Amino acid sequence: MRLLQFVCFVAACFGSALLAADHGMTGMSGFKLNPPDGLQWKDGPPSLPPGAQIAVLEGDPTKEGPFVFRIKAPDGYRIPPHTHPKTERVTVISGTFNIGMGDKFDATRTQAMPAGTYGYWESGMKHFVWIKGETVAQFHGMGPWKIEYVNPADDPRNKAE
Repeated sequence: MRLLQFVCFVAACFGSALLAADHGMTGMSGFKLNPPDGLQWKDGPPSLPPGAQIAVLEGDPTKEGPFVFRIKAPDGYRIPPHTHPKTERVTVISGTFNIGMGDKFDATRTQAMPAGTYGYWESGMKHFVWIKGETVAQFHGMGPWKIEYVNPADDPRNKAE
């Protein structure tokens, strides 16, 4: 009996979502979908090495409050050792996001995060990244999102124009 109740509950929820979409309710306040083909990709923020693109799905990562954004990076893309003042939460959508811990970049000391992998690391942890194949990763958390490089010379914001 409980299984039947659960199945009915799931069907009712799914059916309500379909009715909302079918009846033009997708424009309602507080309801938004972000289909992959509708994302607005822009050049990555100045805090990341050139070559990445960003699509903000919810909130504003530069301000207080919750946010969700995706980063698209090309094959071979690297982010030197850095930290964040808040916990970083990442879900890999496509490609492979390789994460290593420590204050020296060493691609041989990383763990692969293939598509579908979720990971998090606490604030202040020194880590670095390299990308295998074009990769899309989704980040979410509480803003403001910041990146602080272990070696200031690695910070793209410090590069001469």
